[in-house]
Amino acid sequence: MPKLNTTPRKTPELLAPAGGWSQLKAAVRFGADAVYLACDRFGMRARADNFALDDMPTVIAYAHERSVKVHVTLNTLMDARDIRELPVYFEALDDAGADAFIIGDLGAFSLAKRHAPRVDIHVSTQASVMNAESARMWHDLGAARVVCAREMSVADIADMRANTPADLEIEAFVHGAMCVAYSGRCLLSSVMTGRTANKGACAQSCRWSYALVEEQRPGEYFEIEEDTRGTFILNAQDLNMVSHLDDLISAGVDSFKIEGRNKQAFYVATVVGAYRNVLDGGDPAIAERELLTISHRPYSTGFYYGRAEQTPERDGYVKEFLHVATVEECKPISEDTWRITALCHNRFARGDEVEVVRPHKDPAAFTMGSLVRLAPADGGKPFVERGDMPLSQVREISFEQPEEVANRSKEHYEFTAPIPMEPGDYLRRRAC
Repeated sequence: MPKLNTTPRKTPELLAPAGGWSQLKAAVRFGADAVYLACDRFGMRARADNFALDDMPTVIAYAHERSVKVHVTLNTLMDARDIRELPVYFEALDDAGADAFIIGDLGAFSLAKRHAPRVDIHVSTQASVMNAESARMWHDLGAARVVCAREMSVADIADMRANTPADLEIEAFVHGAMCVAYSGRCLLSSVMTGRTANKGACAQSCRWSYALVEEQRPGEYFEIEEDTRGTFILNAQDLNMVSHLDDLISAGVDSFKIEGRNKQAFYVATVVGAYRNVLDGGDPAIAERELLTISHRPYSTGFYYGRAEQTPERDGYVKEFLHVATVEECKPISEDTWRITALCHNRFARGDEVEVVRPHKDPAAFTMGSLVRLAPADGGKPFVERGDMPLSQVREISFEQPEEVANRSKEHYEFTAPIPMEPGDYLRRRAC
């Protein structure tokens, strides 16, 4: 193993996924230094909310006003039609002030240099950069950063850093879902469903249950593992490097990337907050506990210290906690009591032990107090189906209905709590 660089380096950038507006706001509020996102085309997560090209000036201005950079993904495999349509995208994003493009196609790279000269280019993990020679070549072409292939070890990254120009940045994934295919380039979904992963529409065929069938015994299935439903032979575990960030810093990583543009804002907030805390000197053990509160597959360290692991005996996520509500308003009603207005996501009840997740602070537990539902006075549709209505207007058309249980998703509830909260805080409780 090459000797790791022991020279002190600056704290790496924390790069967070922003699949839509709520995720963007969560990433910024909980401590991301930069976000990566996509417009309505050319991104590897077509199922995310994403952003309209016309909205990008507003999106980028929002981030820049909060000292957060914006990296735009244009990293699908490019066919001839894509190449013809890219110049307009590049020019619009350059005008909007994008900080970087994440690109994996050499033709797209060439067009970006011509049509968006002010924007840095980061070479996507889709390009499978695994060695210093490849990294130097991209740098010679004008790349500002390479995103390491997922299959690289810590030692591999240290070797790349030692043999590449100092001004070439290195980005590496630290958390999130792992793909069974090499650097995410997979044909399995396309062959089985017609949905190509290389255009951002992966059906996650590798997560499905499989069983053996002997050709002379059609319809008779043979188990590969103990699970009677079959086996999940390609089911990769999730990556979690929060306890090993010092190794990656010593190896020379400049940017820590969190996977998850298909994830909800609560997930983004929790993961960003955990990694931010460790990067700022916090205890990794506390961060590890936080990362157990989000839905996740069993964790591993990917390829960083050897072979990556699969979970062939099960599918689905570990869910120890549920995100139950998002805080929208907080008003004091006494010295030690506050009235909270929150948007319901999952069931919670009066008397429940609930935790509030907030940026740059430890989670705080409290017992849910008196609970009322804000509902339309005219008996019509909940206000959330009527458009984005300010809470002041909601109260004008609603009544307070005492409740024991909050179980109407996407409706607003008010409750009392012994601690103050801020808009954008998240409430969670243990899963039953």
